[in-house]
Amino acid sequence: MSMYRWVDHTAEVELEIEAASEREVLEEALRALAELLGVGETHGDERRSVTVAASDRPALLATWIEELAFLAESEGFVATSLNDLHLHAGGLDAAVSGVLDEPPPLVKAVTYHRLEFASRGDGYVARVILDV
Repeated sequence: MSMYRWVDHTAEVELEIEAASEREVLEEALRALAELLGVGETHGDERRSVTVAASDRPALLATWIEELAFLAESEGFVATSLNDLHLHAGGLDAAVSGVLDEPPPLVKAVTYHRLEFASRGDGYVARVILDV
């Protein structure tokens, strides 16, 4: 079972994720960002392909959220579902679906402070802080 929760900071929000797999970590991050941008759990008809590169899993998490935030700000596209995901050593290729909306330009940056994405016990934990 996967889950996420927000931890409040001044001008920042911290996202903590616990999940059974790497895919679920990335999926929870997508859902959490959609919630932060004011879009509920709706399955939209809009689709996008997302490719990101990163040197390790923590950087991959940060880059993934940056790309999803960029799509929201530049196109008004808020991803709400992860349809397909191919993880590889240097990054990921994903197919996402979502909605066209007018999300607030809320995420200014994804920080690397306290960034985490690691296996722990029988699952994974992740943490990322967003400047808002």
